[in-house]
Amino acid sequence: MAQALLALGGNVGDSRSILARAVAMLCDGLDVRLLARSSDYRTPAWGVTDQPPFINLCISAETSLDPRALLHRAQGVEYALGRNRAKEQRWGPRTADIDIIAYDDLALNEPGLTLPHPLLFERAFVLLPLAEIAPERMIGGRLVREAAAKIDAAGIEHLPARVGV
Repeated sequence: MAQALLALGGNVGDSRSILARAVAMLCDGLDVRLLARSSDYRTPAWGVTDQPPFINLCISAETSLDPRALLHRAQGVEYALGRNRAKEQRWGPRTADIDIIAYDDLALNEPGLTLPHPLLFERAFVLLPLAEIAPERMIGGRLVREAAAKIDAAGIEHLPARVGV
């Protein structure tokens, strides 16, 4: 079994509920088993900034799926939750976005899949929730906790746990 770190985000609809569904759909307990889930964070839009803020979180999961199969599963969950990659603007609004951040210590650069995620260390909206669940994890030669401490986290809000969720 491999350990994968994934980042989830969205800003269309009730994002907190949609992302909770995404985690449940992705982590079936068989092929993908949830190990840890961060808190939710409200974050300013990144890339295309003229849109509503996002809700972001990270999960750690144990999986028997290879990286391509895990990516296919994640994209299937996105689609089931209303995302249509063919009709959206890059970095624009979306119901659910699921990125594989790291898969064990695998380094991979293939069309459509680069591991570790190439923008990981530029994105506070990934590093903050990731540091909550995997602060001592080394990715690409960098300690997650240290990378998170050095990034500009302006505008990012840690959200309280939802009651009844």
